[in-house]
Amino acid sequence: MAKHHVSALINGNPVEYLCDAQQTLLEVLRDELNLTGTKEGCATGDCGACSVTIDGRLVCSCLTLGAEIDGKAVQTIEGMATGTELHPLQTKFLELAALQCGICTPGMLVAAKALLERNPDPTEDEVRYWLAGNLCRCTGYNKIIEAVLAAAGEMRKG
Repeated sequence: MAKHHVSALINGNPVEYLCDAQQTLLEVLRDELNLTGTKEGCATGDCGACSVTIDGRLVCSCLTLGAEIDGKAVQTIEGMATGTELHPLQTKFLELAALQCGICTPGMLVAAKALLERNPDPTEDEVRYWLAGNLCRCTGYNKIIEAVLAAAGEMRKG
């Protein structure tokens, strides 16, 4: 079976790899590029644990083929912090205990970041709607929503 040559920007870094036609972006990120922050929760696009952005659009990497990102820019959880400085969302998730097992956390953070890039002042309902595709089996959602709203407020000040 022929492999596809892919050139893309992942977290701002140029990356090239070979992948099989049926290999998902999630598999490429984790198995080929050793970016293991993106998690597999369901492999059917129902849980959001594998959320990444492609050219600024939030997608499930388990439903995206690795060959589809040729020439595109992908952002994963690994690209969220700047060096050792956490993104305000990451800080608020820690401060407000908006995580437990960690499976959903990377996808929640990527999705919340995508929301705040589009709408820096969301209402609670807007945050709940935006994160509806991301399932958490541990914390419930109140602390997650509180963390996103708190980070949004902090980001608007800064």
